[in-house]
Amino acid sequence: MFAIIVMLLIVGLFFVSLQNNPLISKSTIKTISIIRFYTSGVLAILFIVVFLDSCGEKKTVITNTPKDYSVLTLEPRSTTTFNDFPATMQGENIVEIRPMVDGYLEAIYVKEGALVKKGQLLFKIKNPIYDQAVVTANAAIKIALADVNTAKMDVEKVKPLVEKEIVSKYELESAIFSLQSKEATLAQAYATLANARTNLGYTTLHSPQNGIIGSIPYKIGALVSSTSTSPLTILANTGKVFAYFSWNEKELLSFMSRIVGNTLQDKLNHLPSATLLLADGSEYPEKGKLETASGLISTETGTASFKAIFPNPTGIIHSGASAVVRLHQTINDALLIPQSSSYELQDKRFVYALTAKNMVISREIESKPTNDGQFLIITNGLKKGDKVVMNGSNLKDSTFITPKNLNTDSIYSQLQK
Repeated sequence: MFAIIVMLLIVGLFFVSLQNNPLISKSTIKTISIIRFYTSGVLAILFIVVFLDSCGEKKTVITNTPKDYSVLTLEPRSTTTFNDFPATMQGENIVEIRPMVDGYLEAIYVKEGALVKKGQLLFKIKNPIYDQAVVTANAAIKIALADVNTAKMDVEKVKPLVEKEIVSKYELESAIFSLQSKEATLAQAYATLANARTNLGYTTLHSPQNGIIGSIPYKIGALVSSTSTSPLTILANTGKVFAYFSWNEKELLSFMSRIVGNTLQDKLNHLPSATLLLADGSEYPEKGKLETASGLISTETGTASFKAIFPNPTGIIHSGASAVVRLHQTINDALLIPQSSSYELQDKRFVYALTAKNMVISREIESKPTNDGQFLIITNGLKKGDKVVMNGSNLKDSTFITPKNLNTDSIYSQLQK
């Protein structure tokens, strides 16, 4: 448009110079005057169009109206979150199988990883000393028994002589004392035999409980003793398993302040059952019960130990395995906003809140995310009934908007999935 106006001005000036030229005839000057008239008219029309167009643009800026934005009104809702804690699994009862006597490992009756019953034979240790000790004890009993019988005969022989006053009564008392000595020797021989049999019994090792055999570091022929560094094996009863995990001091204080109960165990009883995640990420079907494992905070790690007890009927969980204990928490009056409705600035989180006059203001909040990362649970900065702008990333403070209220049920419906 501007180029056309400039061109018409140049043409007009050209015709003006021709009209003032004395060498041009009158008829030509008349024609030039007509052309100038029409050119001036076109220029006037173009100036009017440009003027109206510029006025129209200014009017559009002046009459700009507030834009529509989706707004969420905060209402308390019930939601469930969870915290995960790394755990180490242990059997209900872990027993080290160690030899009570010295000797060579003569036989191994079980395999590593085998499931054994209480009383089942596990190992046999060979040591001839204990066999010979039993033989010697039996021989000693026979000698002592013979001595007792001899002493009894002496007593029976002396009694009638004393009654007839042929010998002194002291002879009878001496015979009785000799008999008592021989009987004591016999009792000692029986005790020696019992000890010898006990030691001999230690050469065969039986399972003290139901469980699973661990690794067996010794082979047949190896010399073993009660002072050996490593046990013959470890027997784990995994009918129940314990998942040991830790809370740091901050987590423990938070738990103590928000859960009802008079004692620590009472508070633990008010928690929902624990869930166990196995090493492959799958969820264990059985639920666990929480108990304390230590009532003290470790000065080395700054943590307190807890355990969750899980039934293990199929034996799928082995002692020493790693897992994750998941503890759920239900919040009945949580204020939730979508994560996308907030923004971060200098390590702080803000939302655009709406005033009663539909003006947008930035408001700092404190929050923690839900486990799916889609929502924020407000802990400070907002209250029930406050309105939050959902799609206000391009807004500025003190901007007026036209609020469009959202259906809260549709926003929070994915929390139930």
